[in-house]
Amino acid sequence: MTKLSMHAVSAPIFVRMLNNLSSILTSAEKQAKVKGYDPGVLLNSRLAPDMFPLTRQVQIATDHAKGCVARLAGKQIEPIEDTETSFADLQARIRKVLAIVEGYTPEQFDGAEAREITIKIPNMDLKFSGLDYVTQWAMPNFYFHCVTAYDILRANGIELGKKDFLIG
Repeated sequence: MTKLSMHAVSAPIFVRMLNNLSSILTSAEKQAKVKGYDPGVLLNSRLAPDMFPLTRQVQIATDHAKGCVARLAGKQIEPIEDTETSFADLQARIRKVLAIVEGYTPEQFDGAEAREITIKIPNMDLKFSGLDYVTQWAMPNFYFHCVTAYDILRANGIELGKKDFLIG
């Protein structure tokens, strides 16, 4: 019986979905040019007034990817400032996070399923085992922000389908 590693249930998934997110943003930028859309409008669009705009959705998705692998490996999270204002900036951020995620080896995740991980959110700390952190916090949050970025683009007339989200 093959043992499923914490690396296998995190890093390759982040890599695949970040590449898909990059493809979605490439498609959105191309379509915006063809349709005469102002890229700034897309980058600042939200699904609802109390939700973050597209740019912030991408920033948070990438933060969850790099944060998850660092925490699982017991390392410090590499900070990236949230200064992106263009599609090119978001693509550069995704490339940087891909390099971070791909820089971790499976061996660095040994024992991560039992490692205690604490997440600080306003007014409380959430404590997880590594396995629970990946399955109950990091992945759901990562996918939420990837899907929301996709949905913002769809809501603004960018032609994307399920295949774009899942395959890139």
